[in-house]
Amino acid sequence: MRCPKCMSNDDKVIETRVSREGETTRRRRQCLNCSYRFTTYETVLPVDITVVKNDGRREEFNPEKLRTGINMACWKRSVSQDAVDKIVGDITNALALLPESEVSTRQIGEMAMAALKELDEVAYVRFASVYRKFQDADAFISEVKKLSRN
Repeated sequence: MRCPKCMSNDDKVIETRVSREGETTRRRRQCLNCSYRFTTYETVLPVDITVVKNDGRREEFNPEKLRTGINMACWKRSVSQDAVDKIVGDITNALALLPESEVSTRQIGEMAMAALKELDEVAYVRFASVYRKFQDADAFISEVKKLSRN
């Protein structure tokens, strides 16, 4: 790694830490030429994932859109932002592992609902109501009855 002070390529790693989510590695380094200490961060570049919308349009996968939808479902629930971030990270990682680079909104929605079902049933029903486009109270009641049976 090139030293930002003297531009030397000789350095040693003093300390390495992995973030809680395991997505970033932080390294403290010391230049062997001028002894300057600096920090670097390493992340894996994401795989390009294309989302196929219900109307056939295609767009790049945006984890922030998923995070927004999950946050809305968890609004005023005792769900931490860390839990939401974990769901988004898990889904993003699962999508990156798929053999194909295109994924349907249906697949993403089903993954989000499965995670929310385990985390918070109210958030699950809220997300499902938007995702499945519930038209009336009967649709809500039917979904809640399914949860009660499980």
